Amino acid sequence: QVQLAQSGGGSVQSGGSLTLSCQVSGSTPRPHCMGWFRQAPGKEREGVAMLDSDGTTNYLDSVKGRFTISRDNAENTLLLQMNSLKPEDPTMYYCAIEPYRCKRVNGILSLVGTMTDWGQGTQVTISS
Repeated sequence: QVQLAQSGGGSVQSGGSLTLSCQVSGSTPRPHCMGWFRQAPGKEREGVAMLDSDGTTNYLDSVKGRFTISRDNAENTLLLQMNSLKPEDPTMYYCAIEPYRCKRVNGILSLVGTMTDWGQGTQVTISS
């Protein structure tokens, strides 16, 4: 069984940067799809960034050019580098994994996954 432990949230001013980490432990499935999701109060959770086993990525349009998803294989950690943060970027971020290749639509990774395991969530507060 795989466990995901998040860290790296916090408070930052608008325009600032944060890096979220998701430590993967236990039996990491092969292949797998990993992603970052976020949820604002009163809103549905949305996919922010996805990373497939082959290194392919995809991002929510509103974060393209600002966020980068990556994996540190040595540390078995999923990362989300967030730059140019905006007050409208929602607050709770979650990492997740599913034991399959990421779903694709017309060759592009879907941001709607059927994730099986989730991190505990990390709060990001952005002040204007």
